[in-house]
Amino acid sequence: MKLIQVIFVSIFLSLASLSLQAEPVDINTADAKAISKIMKGVGIKKAEDIVAYRKKHGDFKSVDDLAKVKGVGKKTVAKNRKSLTVGKPK
Repeated sequence: MKLIQVIFVSIFLSLASLSLQAEPVDINTADAKAISKIMKGVGIKKAEDIVAYRKKHGDFKSVDDLAKVKGVGKKTVAKNRKSLTVGKPK
């Protein structure tokens, strides 16, 4: 009986972790609130800076372009790479 419980809990936890994975956020269309929620190490102020940079300089061509935003370094970009995407530039 104990073995069945352990197997059930293991299966449940495996399936639960799959449902927690979110779709990547498009940094060319997301608002500051969405960016701050998805990016680790980025608060609302920095997310607003990302949106302002995008409005001033145009769409990001790659996720790596985030490092051009003052205060967003390559380590932050690397840490968040799997959570981010870029759509087709306009």
